[in-house]
Amino acid sequence: MVFLDFEGHADATEYDENLYNDFIKDKYEALFFFGFKHLDENSTDSIKFIHAISAKIIEKIAHKSDIEFTRDQSDIILSDDEISKVLLSLPFSLGMENVNENWLRDVFDELANVFRKHIGSYDGTVQEFLSEQDSSLTVMGRVFFHLVENKNNEFPFAFLATYSTGSGNRKVNHIPLKNALLEYKGQTDKLLELLSTVSRVVQKSDLISGLVESGELFSPLKFTAHEAYIFLKEIPLYEESGIICRIPDWWRKKQSRVGVSLNIGEKGEAIVGQKAILSFNPKISLGGEELSDEEIRFLLAQSEGLVLLKGKWVEADHDKLKQALLMMEKAKSHADTGFIGIFDALRMETDISQIFESPGVEIEISHGEWISSVFEKLRKPSLIQNISSGENFKAILRHYQQTGLDWLNFMIEMGFGACLADDMGLGKTIQIIGLLEYLRISQKQTKPSLLVVPASIIGNWKAELEKFAPLLKFKILHGNTGYETDPDTNLYITTYTMIARMEQLKDTDWNLLILDEAQAIKNPGTKQTKAVKALKSDSRIAMTGTPIENRLTDLWSLFDFLNSGLLGNTKEFKAFAKRLNEHGNEYGKLRSVISPFILRRLKTDKSIISDLPDKIEMKSYTQLTKKQVVLYQRFVDDLEKKLYNSEGIDRKGLILGSIIRLKQICNHPDHFLGSSEYNEIHSGKFGQLRRICEEIYEKRERVLVFTQFKEIIDPLNDLLENIFERKGLILHGSTAVKKRQELVEEFCGESYVPYMVLSLKAGGVVLI
Repeated sequence: MVFLDFEGHADATEYDENLYNDFIKDKYEALFFFGFKHLDENSTDSIKFIHAISAKIIEKIAHKSDIEFTRDQSDIILSDDEISKVLLSLPFSLGMENVNENWLRDVFDELANVFRKHIGSYDGTVQEFLSEQDSSLTVMGRVFFHLVENKNNEFPFAFLATYSTGSGNRKVNHIPLKNALLEYKGQTDKLLELLSTVSRVVQKSDLISGLVESGELFSPLKFTAHEAYIFLKEIPLYEESGIICRIPDWWRKKQSRVGVSLNIGEKGEAIVGQKAILSFNPKISLGGEELSDEEIRFLLAQSEGLVLLKGKWVEADHDKLKQALLMMEKAKSHADTGFIGIFDALRMETDISQIFESPGVEIEISHGEWISSVFEKLRKPSLIQNISSGENFKAILRHYQQTGLDWLNFMIEMGFGACLADDMGLGKTIQIIGLLEYLRISQKQTKPSLLVVPASIIGNWKAELEKFAPLLKFKILHGNTGYETDPDTNLYITTYTMIARMEQLKDTDWNLLILDEAQAIKNPGTKQTKAVKALKSDSRIAMTGTPIENRLTDLWSLFDFLNSGLLGNTKEFKAFAKRLNEHGNEYGKLRSVISPFILRRLKTDKSIISDLPDKIEMKSYTQLTKKQVVLYQRFVDDLEKKLYNSEGIDRKGLILGSIIRLKQICNHPDHFLGSSEYNEIHSGKFGQLRRICEEIYEKRERVLVFTQFKEIIDPLNDLLENIFERKGLILHGSTAVKKRQELVEEFCGESYVPYMVLSLKAGGVVLI
C-alpha cells in the first residue's frame, strides 16, 4: 500500500534544500564538510546535534599533534568519555532511539575515512586544507608540556617540554625541547615556526615567560605544589595557543574538585510510587572522597592551591568550599526531616543548578541500593515477573508484548503514570487489553476504568475488545449517550471532545485512566487538555508513538498528565528548555529522569520483531506551474510589505496565516482563489499525483491520500476517480464515527477499492 501526504513544505529554505541534496549524493561526505559551516541560531536541535558530530571530528583533527606526519594514516577515534558527552547532548527528536554508542562510532569512522580520502590526494599541509574550509581553524603545534607527580616532598611535581618529530615511516617521536636547538641550528625559520606556539603563550603567562627568559624551559624542572597549581590553572591558555598538555588524569577528570554528593533512597521504604518518601543524605566531597567536618576545617585553614589529602592531590578552593557548605545547608533545608519525595529527587537531576543555585560546584547524585533496584526494573522491564491475562484472553502475545504487559502492571502497582510509546504496528492496543483483562480476573479492579480515544478509532477498539477480551464489559460514551454508573461495566470508552461536555466524568473516581493517541494533550493551554487532566484516577497510562511531535513542551504536558510535578511547573520547565540551547548535555539529565516512565520499542529493532517488512519512504518533489509561481511571488511580495508595518502578536499571526495560504497555492491555484474549477494543468501537485497513481493503477495497488484541508478533498476525489476509472472513498471530520470504521473495513476488504482521500485530523490516526 502507498501513502501520500498531499501537503508540501513551502517554508523550506534554500540552505536546507542544498544540504539535503548534498546528503542524497553522499551522506558522509556532506556531513564531514557540514561541520565547517557556522550554524544559524534558528537551526533545530537535531541539526545542531548532527553538526556537533561533524565539528567534533574536525576538532580532533586540528588537535592531533602528529597529523602533519600521519595524514591519511591517522587514527582518529573518540574516547569513551567523548562518546558519553556527545550522547548526553542528544536532543529529543524523531529517530533518537537509533542513536547509541555503536552508531556514533560507526559514523565517526566514516567521517574519518572521508578526511583520509581527501588529505591523501591533497598536495598542501593539513593546516592549509582546514584553512581552505574555515580560516579560523589552527592545527595544534608540535610542542608538548608535561606535568607528572614526583615523590620528592619539597618538589612533588616534575615538568618537561618536548616536541614531536616524524620519521620516514610516519612514526612520531617525542624528544626534549632542548634538542630542537641542535636539530634546527642554523635554520632559524624552522625553529621559529616550531616555537611559534610558545611565543604566543609567553604573551599570556608569567610562569612560561619566566621559564623562557631564564632558559629553563629547555630542561627538565622540579615544581613545587604552588607552581604546579599555577600551571594547571593556566592549561586553557596553553591549549588556546596550540600547545598540547599532558597532565595527571585526576585534574582532567575533575577528581580534585569540590562538590556535594546526594545519596538518595539508601534505606528501603514502606511506601512506593509517587508518594514514596526517600532517605536523603547530602555530604561534601573532594576528589570523590567524602569530607568530615574536621577535614573541611583543615582545607579552609590551608592556602589555596593543591593539597595532599588522604594520599591524593586535591584543589583547595576556599570560595567553592564555602559555596558547597552553603549548598549543603540549602539541601538539608529542602529535606529538613532527612527524607525527600521521589519526584523531588528525580527533579534534582534535571534542574539541580536552579534548585540550589550553586555555580562552579560539582554535584553528584547517587541512588541508594533500594531505589536503584526499583529503577532497574523500570528501565529493564524484562526483569519484572510475568503475569497472565487468563484463558479468556484470546490473544497470543509476542515476547515484547508480554514484557510490555508486565511493565504496565508493575507501574500501576508502583503508583506511577506510564507512557507506552511503542512504534505503530507493535501492538500497543493488545497490551492494554491484556492489562484490562488481567485487572478484571485478578479482582484488583474495584472501580471502572476510562479509555479516551480520537473519534476515528472507537470502532477499532470495539472490534479488538470483542475479539480478544469477550468477557470484559465495556460501554461507549459518545454523541447523545448519557453516563450512568453500572457496577458490572469494567471499561468506559469516550472521545477527547466528549470529556469537556460530560461533567459527570470529572465526578467519577476512575481506577485506570488511559489515553490513546495521547499527543492530543500536547498543548497544555487548550480546553481539551485541561478537561482531560481534571479527571480523577488511581493510575494513568498514555499511549503514543510520538511523545514529542514539535516542541519539548509536548513532553512536559504529557508528563504533567502522567506524573504531575516530575518536570516542575510550566514556568520552570520552559526555563530549563531554554537553557538546553546553551548546555546541550543537559538533554541527558532530562532523559535519565523520564526514561523509567516511558517504554518504547522500534519496528526496526530486529531483537523486538523480525518478521515485519521494512517501511520504504520516498520523497517526491514537484515544480510549481507558471500560474502557481505568479501567485506565490505576488503573495510573498505583499507579505513582505505587511511584515514591515507589523509587530508583536500581529506579526506572528500574519506569518502563521500566510503559511496556510502558501500551502493552498502549492496545492492548486483554485484552492487559494476559492474557485471550483481545479484544472489539473494549473497544479504541479495534481500532475505529480496523476503520475504516481497511474503507476499504482497499473499494479492494481491501493493508495491513501492525506490532506490538511477538507475543502480540497472533493477535487482530489474527482481527479483520482478519473485516474482509476472507479470510485474510491473519502473520510473527513464530518464523517459519522460509526461510518468511519465501515469505510476502513471496506477499504481493507477483499473488494478492490483503489483509493481513499482523508483529512489528516480525522483519518491520520492509526490508519497508517
